[in-house]
Amino acid sequence: MASTEGQATPTPPSYPFRQARGVGIDPEFARLRHDAPLARVTMPYGGQAWLVTRYEDVRTVLGDRRFSRAATLGRDVPRLVPLVQQVSSILTLDPPDHTRHRRLVSRAFTPRRMEELRPKVEQFVDELIDELVGHGQPADMVAHVTRPLPVMVICELLGVPFGERHLFYTWSEAMRSTGADAVAKMKQAGQLPWDYLADRISVERENPSDNLLGTLVRARDEEERLSEQELVSFAVTLLLAGHETTTDELGNFLYTLLVNPAHLEQLRAHPDMLEPAIEELLRFVPIGTLSGFTRIATEDVRLSGGLVRAGDSVVVQADSANRDESVFADPDELDFQREPNRHLAFGHGPHHCLGAQLARIELRAAIGTLLARLPALALAVSAHEVSWKLGRSALGPQALPVRW
Repeated sequence: MASTEGQATPTPPSYPFRQARGVGIDPEFARLRHDAPLARVTMPYGGQAWLVTRYEDVRTVLGDRRFSRAATLGRDVPRLVPLVQQVSSILTLDPPDHTRHRRLVSRAFTPRRMEELRPKVEQFVDELIDELVGHGQPADMVAHVTRPLPVMVICELLGVPFGERHLFYTWSEAMRSTGADAVAKMKQAGQLPWDYLADRISVERENPSDNLLGTLVRARDEEERLSEQELVSFAVTLLLAGHETTTDELGNFLYTLLVNPAHLEQLRAHPDMLEPAIEELLRFVPIGTLSGFTRIATEDVRLSGGLVRAGDSVVVQADSANRDESVFADPDELDFQREPNRHLAFGHGPHHCLGAQLARIELRAAIGTLLARLPALALAVSAHEVSWKLGRSALGPQALPVRW
């Protein structure tokens, strides 16, 4: 143990504090918000960091340029996952480089283009529900709907074959692994996603199209606003990060509704409440079993819990921020009429999720159509029998058996 003035300093607790299971939030976060909003923790890899749990502090860390993502690149910083291979990407850049990259890719995520994609998303949802019903009861909602839908959408957006989705599942699983086999999974994936997208980029150059990959290729070849490495990195990030979170969110939301029959009936009786219901589910249901990317303070910054020194590592807990009593009345209650609802499910600041609008379109289409087409939808097993994905940095059901 380290010592200060002859006093033994206890080792900070290991984070996460316990294995996440189900859609509950660790009660330790409520205690920390009250007693220690800036808490020292020992991360799974790289040592100790500050854990931030209050809403306003989380917003500060996410939005203040004095907290850098780029400063973590190539360094053995406190973090959630093993250090296997690090490459610069839109996820690890700070402004102004991040701003340049985001402007390029945002061309494919404009409100107009997202609305143009909505009919295709709705078509995908109907096709998947047809397959679910055709399978017969009971059926696994994860296998038939929540897992394939976001992959179908990202394949449509990028212009990559849906028939090769098994590759994307494998690579995404490796990217999100935190368990004992995480290193093995990451090494097994290795260069494969990069080689795959480099090949797809070659196909796009030979047969130009209007999809997102085509937009990025033109930014590289005609405008020279991207290097070839940046182009491939963009494509890999969008392919792997662009579907797994929505898969887990959709599964978590359906589980939450199915184990809360009063809220389920409320939504069935008032389908016009779907939009605020999705926003409340985004606030209420945790998506991360741990926390987000580590940031490094580039200068001293004072938060409500104390002073973060320049060079310190900081991680935030957005799920805790979304339960902050100073911002949300009765935060542990699911309230579809909550107003306002300034949740942080999609982050905040420069790295606010670029695909937030697309995720909302998918979530609304899937849940709205399922409730309309399958009015008797229910779990086919008891709630405690639902299996959950373990050893990952995100939370989601492994399977969700349903009947209708």
